[in-house]
Amino acid sequence: MFQKLLIANRGEIAVRIIRACREMGIKTVAVYSQADADALHTQLADESICIGKAEAKDSYLNMERILSATIASGADAIHPGFGFLSENSKFAALCEKCNIAFIGPSARTIEETGNKSEARNAMVRAGVPVIPGTKEPIFTAEAGRKFADEIGYPVMIKAALGGGGKGMRVVQNSTDFEKNFQNAQREAENGFGDNSMYIEKYIEHPKHIEFQILADNEGNTIHLGERDCSVQRRHQKMIEESPCTALDEDLREQMGAMAVRAAKAVGYRNAGTVEFLLDSHRQFYFMEINTRIQVEHGVTELVTGIDLVKEQIRIAAGEKLGLRQSDIHLTGHAMEVRINAENPDKNFAPCPGTIQELHIPGGNGVRIDTAVYPGYIIPPYYDSMIMKVMVYDKDRESALKKMRSTLGEVIIEGVTTNLDFQYEILKNKEFESGAVHTDFIEKNFEETA
Repeated sequence: MFQKLLIANRGEIAVRIIRACREMGIKTVAVYSQADADALHTQLADESICIGKAEAKDSYLNMERILSATIASGADAIHPGFGFLSENSKFAALCEKCNIAFIGPSARTIEETGNKSEARNAMVRAGVPVIPGTKEPIFTAEAGRKFADEIGYPVMIKAALGGGGKGMRVVQNSTDFEKNFQNAQREAENGFGDNSMYIEKYIEHPKHIEFQILADNEGNTIHLGERDCSVQRRHQKMIEESPCTALDEDLREQMGAMAVRAAKAVGYRNAGTVEFLLDSHRQFYFMEINTRIQVEHGVTELVTGIDLVKEQIRIAAGEKLGLRQSDIHLTGHAMEVRINAENPDKNFAPCPGTIQELHIPGGNGVRIDTAVYPGYIIPPYYDSMIMKVMVYDKDRESALKKMRSTLGEVIIEGVTTNLDFQYEILKNKEFESGAVHTDFIEKNFEETA
């Protein structure tokens, strides 16, 4: 087992990893930018090292400085969390070169799955159902429109590399294609440094369902059930829950088996997520594999009782998976709401600033993952998420009531948040029924979509 682990991240995920390491007896090293000198993760870790200026490119995205901090501190492993360098194959390869354990899949797997065209082709070869789309990257609007005209509209334009909703556009007809392609491609270049694009048929009114997988270095692979991530705004997830109301045991077994097949097709190791779209006819299609821990991993932890971060660390240290598929059972219902420092009335503009008052609720079946505290200054340089509110209860109806009650106790003063907006979603009749699709926000909250 590792003696010392460096966390190449910040915020609540860094705190989450530190907690897991403490329980496992592993010393931790926090890295931080100048803007995060007073951040909670720097105070909780055994050691803290400043790696650069506030901008992410000068700190959390600076591979050389992170690797130098790892070597200087004597850490023998790096956990990248999510975002930043977590899905960067070059960084994973550099870790391998420096004989530092990267807590995630191999650089080769990250590269293969990170390119949507390559990942899709691998799924086709493995017999995993995929959405009709381009087999090779597209670089010009002309080539993209020609393909879109052939498969029929609507289509989805995607950045071949990257994720998080960036570089994505839905196009309804040929007339609007060129403008949307150019905008998506520009966004992809700015966000990921790559202008290769991918076109696929757009599935209307689907549910977005992802399966959590674990795989050890000997190829033993299991899934830990699904999460329903259909409540999204501009491809950014807002609420996640498990299990999904649209899945019965038969469909869950089918999709879970395909998730495992998808992971094995790319030689996957460690924790990851296989994402699917489920249409109104119960047909499901592979979307992508996320090669990291997910923001919403806590939802799966609540319904399975398995600590995913600890499993990640054990697998990276060479331990064999101590679980079989027959050991996995989803019990009860869990739900997560993301609280962001943003203003829904101003197109969800980020709202950095100082948290003056803070009350975090607790109680049976309530879990709050956060790194903020009274007096904490939210910097303007990073993602606006400041808190994940999770609840667990015997069934969805009970969990929903608990989530409403819990959100009603949250107090955050000094900055504007999306707390009230999330509460409005929880009161929505369509959401209450569980019959939500990825266009739920657009359809029910048109003025803010």
